[in-house]
Amino acid sequence: MSNGKNRTLQRIAYACGTFGHDVFYAMIGTYFMIFVTSNLFNSDDPTHDAYMIGIVTTIILVLRIAELFVDPFIGNIIDKTKTRWGRFKPWVLGGAVIAAVTLAMLFTDFGGLTVSNPTLYLVIFAVVYFIMDIFYSAKDVAIWSMIPALSFDSHEREVTATIARIGSVFGGQLVTVIVMPVVLYFSINQNGGAGDPTGWFAFACIGGGIATLGAIILGLGTHEQDNALRENKEDTSAKDVLKVLTKNDQLLWMAIAYLVYGIGINIVNNFNLYYFIYVIGDATKFSILGVINTVIGLLAVAAFPILTAKFSRRKLFFSSIAVMTVALVLYAMSGTNVTLALIGAGLFALPQPLVFLVVLMTITDSVEYGQLKLGHRDEAVCLCVRPLVDKFAGAVSSGIIGLAAIWVGMTGGASASGLTADNMMRLQIIMFAAPIVFMAIGGLIYRAKVTLTEQEHARIVEELEEKWESMNTMRTWRQTVEGDTGIVPI
Repeated sequence: MSNGKNRTLQRIAYACGTFGHDVFYAMIGTYFMIFVTSNLFNSDDPTHDAYMIGIVTTIILVLRIAELFVDPFIGNIIDKTKTRWGRFKPWVLGGAVIAAVTLAMLFTDFGGLTVSNPTLYLVIFAVVYFIMDIFYSAKDVAIWSMIPALSFDSHEREVTATIARIGSVFGGQLVTVIVMPVVLYFSINQNGGAGDPTGWFAFACIGGGIATLGAIILGLGTHEQDNALRENKEDTSAKDVLKVLTKNDQLLWMAIAYLVYGIGINIVNNFNLYYFIYVIGDATKFSILGVINTVIGLLAVAAFPILTAKFSRRKLFFSSIAVMTVALVLYAMSGTNVTLALIGAGLFALPQPLVFLVVLMTITDSVEYGQLKLGHRDEAVCLCVRPLVDKFAGAVSSGIIGLAAIWVGMTGGASASGLTADNMMRLQIIMFAAPIVFMAIGGLIYRAKVTLTEQEHARIVEELEEKWESMNTMRTWRQTVEGDTGIVPI
């Protein structure tokens, strides 16, 4: 089989893994909070329900913030992993299975504990959620950390990441298409279009199964490439992990810019289904948005290599934020107009894959930037930053969504007919105005602090290769002079 064919099959397998991965991400990042606010706590006591929603939201936020200090060490452990199957695949496969099982558990009330023993429910919820998040993190770090292990060429990385992102976009948007049809199909009680716990549990099981299958395909179809520069490294000790993150200034500033931007877009993305349920009053129309987002998302990702050949990543980043800002203005003006809402929401989703790829490529290139600056290579530690930031942004936005849903009146048995003008004003402030501010701040940080361009990365790789060649020549000279035939550590 030719190298070209092998490379194609590997990219497809990798894309299957990212497909399943983003199915999972959408489920836990977007739709779990909808399950919590609309189904998990839906008793005859609205005050108690609001209190429990607030506690669950707080638990998620606290656990995700705490995990910010855990994820870099997960990356460090992955960097030190050496198995016959490679450095990353064991974590992808193991993380997928455990995360899927615990996710399904979260989409339940643990045998009625929300009513019979709320305190015990909260304790078990916190433990299960933490386990799910840890293993999801391990999988997330491992799956995206594979990119710099496949090539040192920025363009080749862009092609690989583009194909992978096609898979992830399709996976994430597939969930948008199927979520309500699946939930309502398996629901005994339609609950005004929001479904019931049985339907949501079935949805979780199906999504977790898809994520696990994708991880298996990735494990079977991918192979890490050996490269001298990957061996030209020292193991980073646990105490030096934070040093890697703070001393790599390009990695740090990219992470900060992406975090602020991510909070903004997650608020909108998480509120989309609420908008269709409680403003438009027809959750089935949300599936149309899923189809639209799938098509335009795939087109955007496919266009990424073409766009980066003509424009810099910086121009793509700023242009994307401009388009998304216009989209939110249109979305905010839509009211109950389904067509205008779909146009606004679809236009908002269009540039998101492009921003993701710009950020991913910049973080990926920061691996070599850090290697040159710090003297050692830390693939997984650097690449863990992107999922870490995604999770933190998701946690903050989930906290906002949980509390905002109560403030806006979109919980329990609420309906579109009960939405007041005051509720609508509050929704527009949170869903549209606040995200525009977050995106603008993220863009300003990127413009001022992120200077690692494609050209600068190519220069860094060239310098690293020259240094490695020089060090290798010195080793050979030493072996010749000293008569040492053993291997001298680099």
